[in-house]
Amino acid sequence: MAAILSIRDLRKTYDGGFQALKGVSLDIEEGEILALLGPNGAGKTTLISTICGITTATSGSVCVGGFDNVSQFRQARALIGLVPQEITLEPFAKVHDTVMFSRGLFGKPADPPRIEAVLRKLSLWEKRDAKIMELSGGMKRRVLIAKALAHDPQILFLDEPTAGVDVELRKDMWEIVGELKASGVTIILTTHYIEEAEAIADRVGVITGGDLLLVEEKERLMARMGQKQLEVQLTEPIDALPEQLAGHNLQLVNGGGALLYTYDTRAERTGITTLLNDVAEAGLVLADVQTRESSLEDIFVGLVARNGGGEAAVSGDAA
Repeated sequence: MAAILSIRDLRKTYDGGFQALKGVSLDIEEGEILALLGPNGAGKTTLISTICGITTATSGSVCVGGFDNVSQFRQARALIGLVPQEITLEPFAKVHDTVMFSRGLFGKPADPPRIEAVLRKLSLWEKRDAKIMELSGGMKRRVLIAKALAHDPQILFLDEPTAGVDVELRKDMWEIVGELKASGVTIILTTHYIEEAEAIADRVGVITGGDLLLVEEKERLMARMGQKQLEVQLTEPIDALPEQLAGHNLQLVNGGGALLYTYDTRAERTGITTLLNDVAEAGLVLADVQTRESSLEDIFVGLVARNGGGEAAVSGDAA
C-alpha cells in the first residue's frame, strides 16, 4: 500500500529547551490502523498536534496525502480528522448542529444525508436534537468522532478515544473503528489501554522521551519479542530447586508449589522435553502443566524500561 502520511526527521524543542520530539520518521499506509503507545510525556500528543498543524515543528517535514502540512496547510488539513483527548464541545448546542457546523468549517457544502449517515454509524441519530450537556461522557466522545468525520477525512487521529468510558462502550468504539477502517479511513490512535492496541491495531509504534523506538506489525512484534512460559505445578511444594534442574531457566513460584520455565518460541528447540525428563529424575511429581504467552503489555513495558523511559503506567494504562 502507498503511504498516505510521511513524517521525516520531525523535531520539536520548546522555548525552555525541552525536546518533545527527537527526529521522528514514520510512514503510515493508507487504510491501516496504527496504535501509538508510550508513557506519560512520551511525545504522542505533540506528534499528533504537529502533524495536524496545531503545533509548529522545530524542524523536519510532514506530508499528508502528497501535501506539505506547512506550505500546503489547507489541503493537508482537509484530509485529516482529529478527535482530541479533551471533551471540548459547546454544552448548549444540539448534536446535529454541532456536527453540521464542523463540516462547514472545512468549506464543505451542507449535506444532510451525509450527516445523517455519520450520526447513524455512531448511534447518535436518536440523539440528534439533544443538547450536548444532556449526553453521557461516552456519547460526547461519539460526537467528537462525528465532528471529525463530518468533512469526510482520509485520515482520522484518535487521541485516547476511550478514556473514561466503560468496558462495554469501549468495545463498541472498537467496532466503530473497525468499520471506519473497512470504509477506507486510515486511523492513528494513542491509547491508555494496551488491550485496545492489541485488539484493533495493524501496527504498533512505541514512543518514549520523544524517540520512536519502533513501528512494527503487531503480530510480528509479538512473535519476535514475545516469550512463552511453561508453569509446572507440583503435587508437593519444595524449598529450593534440585541440582538436576540448575541448568534450566527456572523460577520457583507460588510458594515453592510450581516451577516457571521461560523459553524463546523462535529457538530451534524449546528444551521442554529435557526439562520434564529432569523434573522426573529429580523425583518431583507434576500436578499440572500450563503455558502462557507474553502480551503486548509485557513487550511494551520491557521496551520502555530498556530505553530509560521510566516506569510506564499500565493496567492497560500506558499513557
